[in-house]
Formats: sequence, C-alpha cells, structure tokens
Amino acid sequence: MEIASTVRWLHLLAGITWIGLLYYFNFVQVPAMAKATADKDGPGPAAIGKYVAPLALLWFRWAALVTWLSGAAYLMGNGQFLNAFTLGVGQNNAYATTIGMGAWLGTIMLFNVWVLIWPNQKKVLGIVQASDEEKNKAKRVAFLASRSNTLMSIPMLLFMGSASHGLMF
Repeated sequence: MEIASTVRWLHLLAGITWIGLLYYFNFVQVPAMAKATADKDGPGPAAIGKYVAPLALLWFRWAALVTWLSGAAYLMGNGQFLNAFTLGVGQNNAYATTIGMGAWLGTIMLFNVWVLIWPNQKKVLGIVQASDEEKNKAKRVAFLASRSNTLMSIPMLLFMGSASHGLMF
C-alpha cells in the first residue's frame, strides 16, 4: 500500500471517529445529561461528567487533530494543499475548489474543538476551576461551537466526498 493510501485511510478513520463523537455529544450525551440533571430520583449526571465525557473529549479532540493533519498531508502529497486553501482561484481547478471548501470547513471545526469546545468543557467538567458564572458561560460557548460543528459537518462531508468522487461544484 502506498503512502498516500495509508494517509487517506488514516484521514478517513480519524474523521469517522471525530464526526461520530461529535454526533454522540450532540444527539446522545447532551440530552442524556439534561435528563439526568432533571431526574431528582436518579443517579444524576456525575458519572457521565466524571468518567465518560473526559474520555470521549480526549478521543474527540485528538481525532479532530489527526483528521486535519492527515488531510493536510494528503493534500500536500498530491500537490494540492495551497490550491485547496486558495479554493483554486485563478486556476479553474474544480477539485481544489471542492476539496478546499471541505478543508476550510474542517479547519473552522478544528478551531472550534481546540479553542472553544475543549477549554470551555474543562471548566464545565471541573477539570479546571471556574466560578458558577464562568461555568454557565462556558456551557453556552461549548454548546454553540459544538452545534455549529454539527451543522458544518454535513456540507464538509459533502465537499470531501464530492471531490473524491468527481462531483465538482
């Protein structure tokens, strides 16, 4: 198997992990935490917040980074990195425009993971000290960044898949 194929498979596997966890957080964990908090007779959300969320966030943020780095390596290996990030402007390069749109969405999503979601989740989960006011603000910022990533993931996947299968925009 050639290097480009290995890098591409790494990109796909890391991307599946990243987006899978993104959907888990937004469609499973957040609603479960809300129900656990509201259930006054239940065990509460502590187990999820103490054991599940930190481990899931570890895989989430590193999968995001590996996805981005392997995608960048794949584009560099094909001589398309600069073309993609300039969207093929002035080159009439439909592949660069299409893959570039996906790459830019992925870059914004990576930024959200490492700059908005993770630092704020550390406050929410008590990994770093924060006042109740700081935790409430952190919840909101992490929530909005995560929901934004969920919304961006669909067009990002569309652009990535389209570029790989010759359906250019």
